[in-house]
Amino acid sequence: MRRAIELARQAALAGEVPVGAVVTRGTTVIAEGHNLPRALADPTAHAEILALRRAGEKLSNERLDGCDLWVTLEPCAMCAGAISHARIRRLYFAAPDPKGGAVHHGPHLYDFLSHRPDVYSGIGEEEAARLLRAFFAERR
Repeated sequence: MRRAIELARQAALAGEVPVGAVVTRGTTVIAEGHNLPRALADPTAHAEILALRRAGEKLSNERLDGCDLWVTLEPCAMCAGAISHARIRRLYFAAPDPKGGAVHHGPHLYDFLSHRPDVYSGIGEEEAARLLRAFFAERR
């Protein structure tokens, strides 16, 4: 999660919502990403989507069996769906997202999708939440 938080800081410095994501298999980092929707003019350029795309390219497979995803914010519906389609084994997220999250909040997508990763939350929550609060406080 430390690397995901570092990536979230990079996103904030670039003017993006501070979310970072890392795909691992065992102790090996396969791919990573941070939010880039503004820079890429792409509403799908969330940290999770970018990390999953890069992992798929690196492994030459759309199925990321045996891989885990570490992300600083509870995934939205789009990202939660992509995580399921990628067959991520375990999802670790830091901060909950009561408004936009789709794992423990909102639609609880994993109650309905065919593949459900094991989900662990709260790892690094304080630091990830602090980054998000500071980012949005600057913009108000």
